[in-house]
Amino acid sequence: MLISLEETVKLIKSGSILHIAGDNSLLEKLPKGNWIGGTTPYFITDEGGVMTKDKLFVTELDFAEEMRTASYGKYNVFQIVEECFENGLTLLIMPYGSKVVEKYAKESPEVEELLMHPTVGWIAGAELGTDDEIRVYDGVSGESYNDRAVVMYLRLPDNKTALVNMINIFQDDKTDPVITFSDNELSVTKCRVNGQEVNFAEYIKRKKIDTRMPLVADYNGSYINTSIKTAGEDTIDLYAPVFKGVEYRFARPVDDYVTEFAERIGSLRADAPVVSFNCILNYLYGGLEGRKIDTYCGPVSFGEVAYQLINQTLVYFEIS
Repeated sequence: MLISLEETVKLIKSGSILHIAGDNSLLEKLPKGNWIGGTTPYFITDEGGVMTKDKLFVTELDFAEEMRTASYGKYNVFQIVEECFENGLTLLIMPYGSKVVEKYAKESPEVEELLMHPTVGWIAGAELGTDDEIRVYDGVSGESYNDRAVVMYLRLPDNKTALVNMINIFQDDKTDPVITFSDNELSVTKCRVNGQEVNFAEYIKRKKIDTRMPLVADYNGSYINTSIKTAGEDTIDLYAPVFKGVEYRFARPVDDYVTEFAERIGSLRADAPVVSFNCILNYLYGGLEGRKIDTYCGPVSFGEVAYQLINQTLVYFEIS
């Protein structure tokens, strides 16, 4: 729910366990309490997409029987798999552009233990085109960071389970060439197209590829996106890394984001998403400001975590 600073302070002082997103000018005014948070001024609400620095998006996590928080840097971020509850949910927020995000992005697919524990979260950001501060907050300690991850571990009742899922409206075109890369990279110069080495930037320019469409890899029927951040003359920078040995194709164009989301939502039949994290690229390219996406409300993120880092998706969790 999108509420005022005063209403948020009251909830914190009541002792509620909370997930909070908003502009740093508001987050820095919050008292200590049972919460974690991150910066973004973009949200998907019951009324549709909205950009505001005057309110906070707050979610009560009243299903949890116990919680604790922690923060991690790039050298120990995967300690999260050792400190979570046996029956629980790990909620993770990282600041955009930090070394801890880069570490998590490149190595999380290789950490098999992550798949054994429901892990969900998002990348905090700021208003596009500004120098607004990007930070994540551990409300229990009262500390905030621009270079560390904050984590909330939630213990569930024995009869409850956390389910992590995502909505991805993109699919590849099986008739397109296969693209592969020689390493796990966030910045790419060369790639192989159907086995032939080419300059990736030149290939995109020559083929007149719409860089709003992500690279898509098929992981046993689940499509994972890798979105293009900037396309230079010789180098392509990415929001999430490509991985060595994985076959990619560019996604087929999407004419209407909201219609595609509605169809995917209908097919998934999620009962009651607790909170969702929708990518800023969906917000921008899909023109989601003022447009509703059913019950999938939450902060607009600068990357999503569904075990590993992904982007141009909507990630959510349920408790059942």
